[in-house]
Amino acid sequence: MELSRAVASDPKIILLDEIAGGLTESELPALLSIITGLKDNGVTIIWIEHIVHALVSVVDRLMCIAGGSIIAIGDPREVLADPKVIELYLGNDFQIASE
Repeated sequence: MELSRAVASDPKIILLDEIAGGLTESELPALLSIITGLKDNGVTIIWIEHIVHALVSVVDRLMCIAGGSIIAIGDPREVLADPKVIELYLGNDFQIASE
């Protein structure tokens, strides 16, 4: 509902905070389609999210922050491969899904 309200105002930038939280895997593609459409139409999106595969499917750049400091920033797959990101957030058994 909040995303619909924000989009109705024809924004230049949207801040999303855990918008995929609570969605099922079958509901996620619809949300990703909306976010991708906004991005493709020139809307800048800043998205805080812990559902990693959702982020990787949409974003151009990814920033990982720990303790208030940036520990990695750049291409999403490179950030997710960063040893510090793996150690702090993902765990050693994390694997990025291939496209």
